[in-house]
Amino acid sequence: MEFAELIKTPRVDSVVLHRPFYPAVEGTLCLTGHHLILSSRQDSTEELWLLHSNIDAIDKRFVGSLGTIIIKCKDFRIIQLDIPGMEECLNIASSIEALSTLDSITLMYPFFYRPMFEVIEDGWHSFLPEQEFELYSSATSEWRLSYINKEFAVCPSYPPIVIVPKSIDDEALRKVASFRHGGRFPVLSYYYKKNGMVIMRSGQPLTGTNGRRCKEDEKLINATLRAGKRGYIIDTRSLNVAQQARAKGGGFEQEAHYPQWRRIHKSIERYHVLQESLIKLVEACNDQTHNMDRWLSKLEASNWLTHVKEILTTACLAAQCIDREGASILIHGTEGTDSTLQVTSLAQIILDPRSRTIRGFEALVEREWLQAGHPFQQRCAQSAYCSSKQKWEAPVFLLFLDCVWQILRQFPCSFEFNERFLIVLFEHACASQFGTFLGNNEGERCKLKLQQKTMSLWSWVNRPSELSQFTNPLFEANNLVIWPSVAPQSLQLWEGIFLRWNRSSKYQDEAYEEMVNIIEYNKELQAKVNVLRRQLAELETEDRPRQSP
Repeated sequence: MEFAELIKTPRVDSVVLHRPFYPAVEGTLCLTGHHLILSSRQDSTEELWLLHSNIDAIDKRFVGSLGTIIIKCKDFRIIQLDIPGMEECLNIASSIEALSTLDSITLMYPFFYRPMFEVIEDGWHSFLPEQEFELYSSATSEWRLSYINKEFAVCPSYPPIVIVPKSIDDEALRKVASFRHGGRFPVLSYYYKKNGMVIMRSGQPLTGTNGRRCKEDEKLINATLRAGKRGYIIDTRSLNVAQQARAKGGGFEQEAHYPQWRRIHKSIERYHVLQESLIKLVEACNDQTHNMDRWLSKLEASNWLTHVKEILTTACLAAQCIDREGASILIHGTEGTDSTLQVTSLAQIILDPRSRTIRGFEALVEREWLQAGHPFQQRCAQSAYCSSKQKWEAPVFLLFLDCVWQILRQFPCSFEFNERFLIVLFEHACASQFGTFLGNNEGERCKLKLQQKTMSLWSWVNRPSELSQFTNPLFEANNLVIWPSVAPQSLQLWEGIFLRWNRSSKYQDEAYEEMVNIIEYNKELQAKVNVLRRQLAELETEDRPRQSP
C-alpha cells in the first residue's frame, strides 16, 4: 500500500494552529505518510511535527465554510486546526484517521526513520540476558541460562534466553511450561545478593476444576528455597477472581502440593478497569470549570490513585518478604504480563540501588517489560480519548511509571534520573521514531527484524548530549533499601503527565534551572575549599621542621 492513496489533500494553506501555551499560528499544513506538519514560515515560530501514531481521536466541526479539526493525542495533548474550506477539512480529517490507524506495524515510522545523530552505542545490544546473568553469577552458582525458548516454541511471550535453577533441566521446563498459562514457566526476575533470596515470575498454574498438579513445577519452585525456609506466592488477583479462573482452566497453587509456600492474594486491577480510570482522570484534568469540591470528587471517582496505591503496596510487600523476612517469592496473576511486571520491577526499585540509576532503570525496563513480554502494541493502541470499543488497551506501563515517580518524589536524592526521563519513556511507548516499544513480545520483534530495520531508543537516550537532560542534579548514590510511604496522604497526582498541557510549567522550569545553578555553584565552592585545605595542609607540613629545636 502507498501512503499517497490515503492522503486525499497533502497540503492546505492559511491553516491556523491553536495549542497549549503558544499563540495561534497561521501557516501551511502538510500531511506525509507519518507526520502532520504545520509550518508558519516565520523564523521565530516553532514548527509542529506530530506523528500520526500519536493521534488518539479527532473531532470535526464546521461554521459556514470554515472547518475545525480537534486532534486528541495519546500523550493527552489537544491541538486545534482551523482549516478554510469544508472539502479540504473533510479530506484532511479522513486522511488523519486512516494514517493514525494503520494495521501493519511495518508501515510505522520507526521502519522509515533514519537518525540524524551519530550512533555511539547500539541500544539493541546494551542489555542482553547474558550480561544481566553475569551480574548474578559472581554471587551464586545455583542458576543457569536456558536456551530452551530460542525458537519461541515453548513460550511465545518469553525471550529466547531465560534464567532458571541449575538443578532443573530443559525437559522438566517443557513439562512446567505446559502447566502454566501461555507457557510462562517460573523464571528468575531478581537475585538479592544481600541474602540470596530471589523474585521469580510466571503465569498462573493451569490447575482447573480437577486440581491438576505438575510435580516438575513443584520441584522447580522448591529448588529456589533454602533448607528449612518457606517462600511466598504473591497472586495479583483477589481470591475470588483466582477461584473463578479455575472454571476456565486456570487457577492457583494448592497448599497440599506446595506446603513450603504461603499464598497471598493482592488484588490489582487490569484491562478495562484501568482504561476507564485513565479516561475519567484525563477528563477531570481537562475540565477547567470545576470548583474545588467537584475537582476532588472527580479525582476520587477516577480511582487512579487507588490503583497506584494497590500496586505500590504489593511491591512493598514483595520487597519486605525478600529483605525483612528473608524469603524468596513467586509472583503471578493470570497471564503474568501486566500486574506481575509492575510488582517485580517496583520491588527491584525499592531493593536495588542499580535500578535507580539511568542505565540500571533502562536495563529494568528492557528485562522486566520488553523481554518479559508486556504487550506494548496492544496496551498502547488507544489512550484516554479514543471512543472505539476497547480490546486490550490499558495504561499498565503508565501506572508503573507513575509509581516510580511517587517513589522519586519521596526520595529525590536516591535516583540518578529525573521526572523528564519517565515522561520521555511514556511518550515513546505511545508513539516513537524508535523501534524499542513496537510489537508485543520478543518473538514478534524478532520476526519484524527490528534490530536490523529500526533504531533503539537507548541509542539516542544514552548519548552524552541527551543524558544531561535526564540526569537528576540532586542525585547522591544511596545503597540502602528505600521504603516508600503508601499512605493516601503521601500519594499525589502526577502533574508532569496529567496537567502539563493544562497549565504552564514556566515557573517550575525556572525554579529547576535556579536549583541546578545553585548546585553547580556549590560544587565549584566545594572544589575551591578542597584546594585551600590541601594548600593549608602543605603549609603546615612545611612549617613543622622550622619549629622543631
